[in-house]
Amino acid sequence: MSDPTSLQMVASKALGGAEYWFHRFSLALAERGAPTEVAIRRGSGPDRLDFGSLPVHCLPFRTTWDPLSRRAVSQLIARLRPDIVQTYMGRATRLTHPSRRGGAIHLARLGGYYELGPYRHAHGWIGNTKALCDWMIKQGLPAERVYHLYNFADQARPVAPERVAQLRALHGIPDDAWVMVTLGRFVLFKGHTHLISALARLPQTIAGRPLRLIMLGDGPLAVPLRQQAIQSGQDARLVWAGWQSDPAPYLQMADLVVFPSLDGEPFGNVILDAWAWGKPLVTTRFRGAREVVRHGEDAWCVPCEDAVALADGIRETLSDSALMSGIAHRGRERVEEEFSRTVILNQYLELYRRLAGGG
Repeated sequence: MSDPTSLQMVASKALGGAEYWFHRFSLALAERGAPTEVAIRRGSGPDRLDFGSLPVHCLPFRTTWDPLSRRAVSQLIARLRPDIVQTYMGRATRLTHPSRRGGAIHLARLGGYYELGPYRHAHGWIGNTKALCDWMIKQGLPAERVYHLYNFADQARPVAPERVAQLRALHGIPDDAWVMVTLGRFVLFKGHTHLISALARLPQTIAGRPLRLIMLGDGPLAVPLRQQAIQSGQDARLVWAGWQSDPAPYLQMADLVVFPSLDGEPFGNVILDAWAWGKPLVTTRFRGAREVVRHGEDAWCVPCEDAVALADGIRETLSDSALMSGIAHRGRERVEEEFSRTVILNQYLELYRRLAGGG
């Protein structure tokens, strides 16, 4: 049976987690050979991304009540006649109203606990955690049309060692230093302030090696976080690498990935990044981690918003080479077994086929 055709649509102005997932997922469908086209907002952050050979349709997507935007969406769907229209975030979802009878099936993909009003008219809903799907059902969405599909991890693509060495020298990281990496926007629920506080509680060396923490990201809390680092005397141990569209060199450099998010984090792709790269992971027990991570087996877990526990977890992990190699090895196995691109795309395409076939 051939794969159904799909139109993937996002109307966001800026780039964030949902938009990067939209990009990765659309490219993965195309790479798999599934007939896919994308619709994005003209002049937006996603409009600057490289979609390769994918057909890209730039629509106005101005406001949710704009009749021209709604007409543009309806006309595109009528012209392309896709089997599946999958929308991301509220604006694209609100503007999408295909007829269920003889038309496209509208799936709204949610990656967080959003107000469901803009999503209720869809024909089905995809949640990227079981907890999120359970919550949607409790909010009144019909259970038989709520579908749980995790995100996938991109396969690690090592870069040239010379590139890693150049970055290490650029940032002044000593050859013998432990390199810790954290990834994420500088917003409150990512928990960076607790990570900097934890760093201040760690000794200058662990197992005779100095510590360096690379902060990959940017956002509204950038200035307060830098001020906290200076005031706590940690600025010399921190590397502010900014937002990286390709974090591969830094993940390759990492001895440890640290993920300090608060409980508001719905899933946390950083977990999958660490596992895919075979890196040991110290993470807080936010809601997504509680669902997928196994403490002491594939990660070391600590409570949210607890700098003391986070510091202890980092110290304990870096002090135990057997623990580090064990959780890194099992994390990589988890990706291959449960979160690989092949595994998750199989699940998506199975759902698409079932829905397009009237199942």
